[in-house]
Amino acid sequence: MKIAIASDHAAFDLKQDLAESLREWGHEVVDLGPDSADRVDYPDFGYRLAETIAAGDAERGVALCGSGIGISMAVNRHPAARCALVNDPYSAALSREHNDANVIAMGARLIGPDMARTCLQTFLVAEFQGGRHAGRVAKLTEPTLSTTPQENA
Repeated sequence: MKIAIASDHAAFDLKQDLAESLREWGHEVVDLGPDSADRVDYPDFGYRLAETIAAGDAERGVALCGSGIGISMAVNRHPAARCALVNDPYSAALSREHNDANVIAMGARLIGPDMARTCLQTFLVAEFQGGRHAGRVAKLTEPTLSTTPQENA
């Protein structure tokens, strides 16, 4: 699988570690930066990751920053990106199974490298279940599909 990965300076070391793990697992890695632990702005790298996913240049993405919150917000500004912030394998699995997430976000200051690798492995092997979840996921990309409460009555 071709996987894009991006971080900010706070998560640079975790990005390097996860990129190496991905390669060891047989995946092609697209490293979108940064190239050092020098201070950078996470939105720049989150937007770059989202554009890479939207263009089809990677099947999945990994977004990392200090907390995982900021970069996940940046990634999710693009309608083609469905980025889930996870801290454990169960949320990583559900992000794929129920939400068809194509990007996983984690916080380097909140999760250790071993747990991050476990979450990433889980995310990569889990499959979208479709069915009752498919319509909801479609609304994430096309908000115009959403109905108002009156229309659901």
